[in-house]
Amino acid sequence: MAPSSSSDSQREMLSLVTARVRDAYVRKPFYVDGGLDLVSLCRQLSAQGLTSALVRDGQGEQARLGIFTTTDLRDALLRPEPPATLAVREVVRFDLIEIDADADLFEALWLMVRHRVHRLLVRDGRAVLGVLGQLDLVSFVANHSHIVALQIDDATTVAELKEAAVRIDATVSLLHDGGIKIARIARLVGELNHRLFARLWGLVAPAELVANSCLLVMGSEGRGEQIIKTDQDNALLLRDGFEQHPQLAEIAARFNAALAEFGYPPCPGNIMLTNPLWRSSVTQFRDSLREWIYGSDPEGPMRLAIFFDAIAVAGDAHLLESVRTHLDAVLAGSDAFLARFAAPADQFDEPNSWWLRLTARGDDRPLDLKKLGTFPIVHGVRALSLKHQVRESGTTERLHRLVEARHLDADLGRDLQEALHYLMGLKLRHQLRQRAANELPDNSVRPAELSTMDGDQLKEALAIVKRFRTLLRQRFRLDSL
Repeated sequence: MAPSSSSDSQREMLSLVTARVRDAYVRKPFYVDGGLDLVSLCRQLSAQGLTSALVRDGQGEQARLGIFTTTDLRDALLRPEPPATLAVREVVRFDLIEIDADADLFEALWLMVRHRVHRLLVRDGRAVLGVLGQLDLVSFVANHSHIVALQIDDATTVAELKEAAVRIDATVSLLHDGGIKIARIARLVGELNHRLFARLWGLVAPAELVANSCLLVMGSEGRGEQIIKTDQDNALLLRDGFEQHPQLAEIAARFNAALAEFGYPPCPGNIMLTNPLWRSSVTQFRDSLREWIYGSDPEGPMRLAIFFDAIAVAGDAHLLESVRTHLDAVLAGSDAFLARFAAPADQFDEPNSWWLRLTARGDDRPLDLKKLGTFPIVHGVRALSLKHQVRESGTTERLHRLVEARHLDADLGRDLQEALHYLMGLKLRHQLRQRAANELPDNSVRPAELSTMDGDQLKEALAIVKRFRTLLRQRFRLDSL
């Protein structure tokens, strides 16, 4: 009996776990000189049956290496110069994205998605091994993530974009079943989600509004730690004067409604473009930041925490950068606020000892992985990053920067990263099982359902969290609040 397509996909996915770039079909390099005219180049490509060529321009160590493709030919034909008089160096792209032949094939996949390219230059040490093409990679593994990226880019309607959003869910399951590490799944899914949001914004907003605004995603999506679709957390920064756009409210409503159709539930706290608080001009947003820090609104620290995770996915990213710079200036010397900001990382306690409950094994009461595990790590690292003006948005990247700057012990930084990834992976497994059973995904696990290994690893992870909470209490003097 022929194997099922699901079995085929899982087997092919396993090849993605172990394969290196050199294992895929890397096309041998075909070189031409940068001074060659386009007509002669096309003759050579036709004779070789190729659609691209590597272009050497210059001599020795100063030589540049670029790539010429049929897309470059299309653009060249729109220029006023006759192709026979146009040197290939005038139209070729020299900003090649490179990868080592021994790198994971998954890294090649991520680079293509991240940089929106169809080809990577493959090196073996310093030597050029050849070119890895998108179609060759896709044919080597039955992973749909690059196809999803192309589907997002090609979407001309909201309905077409919805089809790509549904495919992201299937990709998560495939990557997980194939044994891909949780950090890599989160990174790739984050890239796909960000591209999806940007494309949707381009479909619902006029070009002038896109150019004079900055679309933000925040929370776990901004940190690149959302895998299963959860509540929307988005905002819009507007260049001063554009907050009066006559159709802004209608466009914002269309954007959030479309995301809800795609499977991203509306935020219960209304942290979305539909809320005027979260679609403000730069000046208005700077005023909001000051109010959140120095005002009496008890929601201020929570709102700042949400914003602090923001990343720009469409429009003018300089608008976000200017607000972040203002935040650093406003926060200077605000130790009392930083203590209030950090305090929630130490607020969740189980009424009964989680240690005893995990040891008992038969306990069927759920443990909330977010409250006990991921939130104290994420928010504690967020608080330290705010205090020390760390600009990275992801928890792992923040940990690395805090360790580099010696604001955090290296061993604790490593332990926190490992604990976070373990908790994220355990939660994803639980949520995928819930989704397969048509249940609403949540953050809880039952100790009775954990294997001995998972129970032991969860105890270790929560013990690391406990150590971190002790450090936060000392660092921010939380016991004096």
